[in-house]
Amino acid sequence: MSARASGAQQPRAAAREVVMKFGGSSLATPELRALAVKRVRDKLAAGARPVIVVSALGRAPAPYATDTLLDLAPGIKGGPNRDLLLSCGETISASIFAALLESEGIPARALTGAQAGIHTDANHGDARVVAVEPDNLRTLLDAGVTPVVAGFQGIAEDGSVTTIGRGGSDLTAVVLARALGNVQCEILTDVDGVMSADPKRVPAAHTVEELTFEELDELAGLGASVMHDKAAQVARDGRTPYSIRSLRTGVGTGVGAERTLASDHPVTGIATMLGYTFLHVVPEAAAMPGGWETEIFRVMAESGVNLDCINVNAAGVFFIVRDDELELARKLLDALPVAARATRDCAKISIVGSGMRGTPGVMYKVVKALVSNGVPIIHSTDSNITISILVPGAVAAAAEQSLHDYFGLGKDA
Repeated sequence: MSARASGAQQPRAAAREVVMKFGGSSLATPELRALAVKRVRDKLAAGARPVIVVSALGRAPAPYATDTLLDLAPGIKGGPNRDLLLSCGETISASIFAALLESEGIPARALTGAQAGIHTDANHGDARVVAVEPDNLRTLLDAGVTPVVAGFQGIAEDGSVTTIGRGGSDLTAVVLARALGNVQCEILTDVDGVMSADPKRVPAAHTVEELTFEELDELAGLGASVMHDKAAQVARDGRTPYSIRSLRTGVGTGVGAERTLASDHPVTGIATMLGYTFLHVVPEAAAMPGGWETEIFRVMAESGVNLDCINVNAAGVFFIVRDDELELARKLLDALPVAARATRDCAKISIVGSGMRGTPGVMYKVVKALVSNGVPIIHSTDSNITISILVPGAVAAAAEQSLHDYFGLGKDA
């Protein structure tokens, strides 16, 4: 972000702003919208000055959901026209919620992303926020008016409306909280915060009460869909604290710079992503001179194929690709003097935890947990606070359950 957002690092001592983001599923019905109003009223009663960020109401086939709007013009190409169309869902939501607040005696004003001061580049469909000018928000707050900002959108230098990626309302909330002085940010949704694993596959999964920025950033990028991955990264980089909480219960997860680390619990959470293919690539001729590895990465990069879990050693080049990119990846490899062996239908199981940093034996425990439960390991990679294991997709649930049990992530552990 440019210097125009430098005010993010200078908290205003007298202000008690809080950014509250309501997801589309949290505003889908009159009952939920009434509950959201109560949450806003509670903040006001506690002396806070809320800034509201909203997503489009509901999910398809709801009439103003993003995918429903997109279906109105199925052939529309990416660009300013498409972004203007897609931004309408959040604009409608902001207008409705602001009107609802006013009907309940709470002065409110609906704002587009541009009116809220969110400036982006011109990469339509996935624009990058380059600056935030919160003066308009502060003027409204000082006048006793609650701003209700349409999430997911901003304005480019040429004046065109931009969208900042699917799920971008989380990012809107984070950048506004940062620009207002790293104030409290609450992501209110339909789940009880970040879970220790996917409760659909692991019945004992429970809400993790606190996470570090790095842990949540890793989990979001590895398939834990409770927080937009780009928003998690921006919050981490700006050290902007936030929480993810259930609209109904208030139960959730606080995310900040530090948390209490238990030496006997190095792992905090597990994330799973399905739909991968594992590729092992070797040269066609054993005596082929070096450099063939470079060509693999060059052609993949130039064609926009995203490689993950990469390993290069004397036995060859190893990586995974999403199944929807496999056909292109195979075509690119076929044009090179290499041979590739593919293992389809793989799942990437990742364990994350700041407590793993500097703790010996974690990989041993991962292997023991999986092997003792009959889960074959296809491939593995690791980073500072993450270990990712590739397993057959058919046993993904068993792998996740095994790791959850072995590392004592159950609520009563």
